Order: sequence, then structure tokens, then C-alpha cells
Amino acid sequence: MSTIADELFASFVDFEQVEEDQYIDLKRNKRRKLEVSKSSSLKLRYIHKNLSLAKNEMDRLRDENSKRLLRDRKLSLVLDLDHTLLNSAGFSVITDEEEYLNCERDVLPEYLKSSLFRVDLTKTLTKLRPYVNTFLKEASKLYELHIYTMGGFLYALEMAKLLDPENIYFNSRIISRDDSTRMFEKSLDVVLGKENATVILDDSESVWCKEHKENLIVIERYHFFANSCKQFGVDHKSHSQLKSDENESEGALANSLKILQQIHTLFFDMVLKSVRKEVVKGCKV
Repeated sequence: MSTIADELFASFVDFEQVEEDQYIDLKRNKRRKLEVSKSSSLKLRYIHKNLSLAKNEMDRLRDENSKRLLRDRKLSLVLDLDHTLLNSAGFSVITDEEEYLNCERDVLPEYLKSSLFRVDLTKTLTKLRPYVNTFLKEASKLYELHIYTMGGFLYALEMAKLLDPENIYFNSRIISRDDSTRMFEKSLDVVLGKENATVILDDSESVWCKEHKENLIVIERYHFFANSCKQFGVDHKSHSQLKSDENESEGALANSLKILQQIHTLFFDMVLKSVRKEVVKGCKV
């Protein structure tokens, strides 16, 4: 099925091409300001590296994309990466207590064999949160999925490959701090979805602009690595230190999915009631 962006480009840039381009962009724009003035156009490089839209054109595309989603009975879901869907730690901060994580995959504990990854390009160990595969599969039936991270674009792409190796959930909808219009803050202005039909799942409320906090579901942070606990001042040992993991069927992602399913049902129940009300208005039987 074609998307709104297909009107402008024959196809989205694939991961490898975007990645190559971003190496150049990151070097050139390492210190660029992220604030966009009121008069400037909105850059949507996460869709295509050359895509820049005036506000009225962005509004038009957002309207059309929203209509398409409503026809498909879908809403938009914006997902954070770190501490929400996964947890990453740089090679340099892995503690002696966590050295067992650097073993060959064959000798790792069973629960880590399909969820722990060494990402040499970003120099990180990344642990996928329990239930994340089921979460993405089920959520994608009801929502159009977006990634939105305060990490860099290269990191976002590498994480997307781990979460969505077949590229069936996110397509090009991978937004990083390099795409943000606000310094150190996330905003829905770069998302091609109506604000009143968009839900955000993030472990941090403070990174979101005040206009969009009402769209936010705050999920419990996932602390797999010791450095993650240290970073947030958590006074207990991490899952990696305890050689344990979050409960899959009763954990934060499983509970969040239930909430998202309820939101979807309530939203379309209200839409249906509104449509019925308009249809019967003025009718006499």
C-alpha cells in the first residue's frame, strides 16, 4: 500500500543508503542548531534526505495521511527506544560483573541468546526488552509505528534493524534528535499524524514538549545494564548483575499493549458514535 511520502518519492531510502548518507550529514552538521525558525520550512530527512516542506504542505500531507490511517482503522504510535523498547550500554562501561555478556552467543544464558546484541558500529551492547517482538507485532495491527529517540540517527537505524530486521513495522519512520525541531526536546511536529490520533510511549515525560504531554503514556524504565541504574540513580542491582530479566507476560510492554488496545477501541467507538449521530441528524422515521 502506498504512503503519503510516495507522492513525493518513488520509494523510501533503504537502511544502507540512509546510513551512508548520514555518515556525511553527521560530520557536516555535528554542531548545527536544531531550532527551526517560524519562517523556515520543516525538514523531514527521516523520510527522505532532501525532503523539506512548508507548513501548509506539511498540514496537507498530515491530513491525507491521517485520513488513510482512519480508513484503515489505525492510529499513530510514537515509540521511544532507550529504556522503553531496549537498553544499551557502551563497551567501555560494561562492568567486571557483566563480563559474561561478552561470551559467544552459544554459551550465553538461554534468555539472552535471541535478545542480546553486540553492535560494533555504535560500540554498544544492546538488550531488547522482553515481549518487544510480540508488542510490535500486535501494536502494528492497530497503529502506524514510529521510532523517536534522542539518540543520533545512526544509532536509531542500528536499533531499528534489531527490532525490525524485515523492515515491516517502521519503514522510514525513524526519527532521531537530528530530525527534531527543538533543542533537547521531542515534538510531534515532525510526525505525519494528527495530534488527536497519536499516542506516545516513552519512559521520560521531561523530554516531551508541554503541548504533547497529554499524548504520552509513561512506561517504567527498563534497566538491564548496571550503567543504566547508575545513570538514573537506581539503588538496586540491574538485571544483568542479577542474571535475571523482566517478566515477559506481565512486564511493562505487555501492560502497555493492553492500554494501547483499550485506547484504540475507545477512539474508534467514539468515531463510530459521532458518525452515527451525523447520519441520523434531522432524520425522521
